[in-house]
Amino acid sequence: MALRDILPGKLGFGAAPLGNMFRDIPEYEALATVEAAWDDGIRYYDNAPFYGAGLAEIRMGRALAGKPREDYVISTKVGRVILDELEDVGARDQGEKAGVFAHGRANKVVNDYSHDATLRSIEGSLERLQTDRIEIVFVHDLARDFWGDQWIARFEEARTGAFRALDRLRDEGVIKAWGLGVNLVEPIETLLDLKESRPDGALLAGRYTLLDHARALQRVMPTVAAKGLGIVVGGPYSSGALVGGPNFEYAPAPPAILDKVARIKAIADRHGVSMKAAGLQFALANPAVAAVIPGASHPSRIAEDRAALDERVPADFWHELRTEGLVDPAAPLPA
Repeated sequence: MALRDILPGKLGFGAAPLGNMFRDIPEYEALATVEAAWDDGIRYYDNAPFYGAGLAEIRMGRALAGKPREDYVISTKVGRVILDELEDVGARDQGEKAGVFAHGRANKVVNDYSHDATLRSIEGSLERLQTDRIEIVFVHDLARDFWGDQWIARFEEARTGAFRALDRLRDEGVIKAWGLGVNLVEPIETLLDLKESRPDGALLAGRYTLLDHARALQRVMPTVAAKGLGIVVGGPYSSGALVGGPNFEYAPAPPAILDKVARIKAIADRHGVSMKAAGLQFALANPAVAAVIPGASHPSRIAEDRAALDERVPADFWHELRTEGLVDPAAPLPA
């Protein structure tokens, strides 16, 4: 079943901040943020064992406990198994994401894309999320940004392990859909070329935003649309850089990105458009996109995202972005 047929709305909740991403978030604040999302009507929640070594899943499980399970959809990820054993958080090999979850739990994180590890990962997620089922499973970080030159070998491990396990679980009705959850487009291109695997879509973080979308437009988005699948866009604000934050791709934003943000913001200010509205509505204009999942670590962010989604953005704003070369000529723009 394609992702677009499962997701209950265009706006979802990205749970990475609940794992103490970049900072130590108080428990009450994390739970209140999920509650605010629920009160807003959001019914799609994305998570991963990687987020704080299970912390984000634990917090979401607590926050959603008692909610009617048939009323919402959960996606989580495989590729890591969280153990009871503790380890030095600072010594973890996490590629370009090193230190992002330094404030998370100290439980040992084992990277493993095999068939059996995939099943163990799902079992652990079910327990932490306090649920009896997970609708969507993404294979996490199977890309060069995490694995460097080893990513092809890891992809092959997943091809004969995780992919086959998830195909079977989907066919048996245990899950409804699966795909990749990555920050780069190349693994999605590779997966879509495989004949033996049958993914239902993908979660693409950071690669279909106002600041960075050209590569995704070349092949991934058209192929996904043609196959009738769906893309969940993660990180629509590019780690916060688009909305004035200091980070891009989990690190301090480089000068070229800061300059692009400033140019977009100058145009947005002239047209009375918020940067959040520009980011969310740009992503959703692509027919391949099934939902966006901005991360939130404070209840007030939920209301901001909803307002951005509903904000009226004049056509002249998009036209000026195109004229100034700030969006790819091939990028679909809101009507």
